[in-house]
Amino acid sequence: MLYIASDHGGFALKEQLKAWLLATAGRVVDLGPEKMVPDDDYPDYARKVAAKVSKNPDTDFGILICRSGQGVCIAANKFKGVRAGLVWNTKEAKASRNDDHTNILCLPSDYIHFKQAQQIVKMWLDTPWSRDPRHIRRIKKISKLESL
Repeated sequence: MLYIASDHGGFALKEQLKAWLLATAGRVVDLGPEKMVPDDDYPDYARKVAAKVSKNPDTDFGILICRSGQGVCIAANKFKGVRAGLVWNTKEAKASRNDDHTNILCLPSDYIHFKQAQQIVKMWLDTPWSRDPRHIRRIKKISKLESL
């Protein structure tokens, strides 16, 4: 499953991406907000997506959007099994999936436009994890950090 959410700063981009994903991929679950809420807080929406992804971190994915992308990324990474990455171009999108096995894509709405976001999301969704032994080793080390 693919989940998407944003705060007020990412709301317009979320709505555009959601419509595009429904038209092209036919799959996305919007976890909010349903309407623009100018004084909402990004941790509330990051929690919704990260909680869903953390239940099935190898099969479920999320997209989170705020103005810088930093806030939602920090909040999402507090959940066990979540590997959220802040991405601003297709090269980073590919690397975050291939090397780091990210399961949540965080986007900075203040620094990218819709067309860039489409390209980033497409690259991220289309890139498989490499399963290279060094990447597996590193992901295992990250997982161990969750129990500290």
